Amino acid sequence: MTTKTETQYQHLEPRPGSNYRQFFLKGRRIRAAVVDEAIHGPDPFTPEEFAGEYQVPLEAVLEALDYVARNRPLIEEERDHEAARLDARGLDRPARG
Repeated sequence: MTTKTETQYQHLEPRPGSNYRQFFLKGRRIRAAVVDEAIHGPDPFTPEEFAGEYQVPLEAVLEALDYVARNRPLIEEERDHEAARLDARGLDRPARG
């Protein structure tokens, strides 16, 4: 029988009262998924660039990337929920001129 052990993160924490269940960088309003998107998105930062730009420890950036990789279903669920919420409010469409 194998036991799953929770990964302990030094630079990440849940945000009580948030609509998101994913972890945030400690003391910041930056979700782990935001870090991942900035590193792997269309105009990517390196982890070092993200750390410098947002004045967070490089270790926090690396922990966020690890967290997202280990919790991909949660991250995708929250991304899809947010997209549906924006769609329902009409905020996913370009403004009319």
